[in-house]
Formats: sequence, C-alpha cells, structure tokens
Amino acid sequence: MRETRETSSSTADPRQPPAVKPYAPPRILADELPFDYAGFLAVIFGITGLMFRYKICSWLAIIFVAKSLANMKNMENDLRQTFSAVS
Repeated sequence: MRETRETSSSTADPRQPPAVKPYAPPRILADELPFDYAGFLAVIFGITGLMFRYKICSWLAIIFVAKSLANMKNMENDLRQTFSAVS
C-alpha cells in the first residue's frame, strides 16, 4: 500500500527537473545603472542641514547615506569612493 502512494505522488508531480535552469542575473552596463535616489537625498538633506542648521535634516542625511552604502553593488565598490562617501 505504501508503494502505491509513492508512485502516485511521483506521477502527479508537475515539475520537470530537466527543464530547470539556474538563475542568471541580467547584465547591466555601467551607463545603464539605476539612479541612486538615497545618495542624492543624502546630499540634499546634508546641505540643508548644514545651511539652515536643521538637525532633522542632518539625521535624515546620515540615514540615507547608510541606505546608499547598504545598497551599493559589488561592481560599484571602490575603496576610495566608499571612503569619501562615508567621510
């Protein structure tokens, strides 16, 4: 009785193992990268916080810098660029 359950479940399996392909992310050229809105907002809030001395803008700039660094792709990573973004 156990054998019939196993065979019936394997015949009812709709998946096809030979049709499975590994995921390959699409290739994106360096000129076609999406715009970094978090980095742009970090600059805007940072300048606003410095010019008008709004503490909330300074805190928002720090949050957006952290978000921009967290979303940075490996192909974008350059030690000098990362260091200048943090400092």
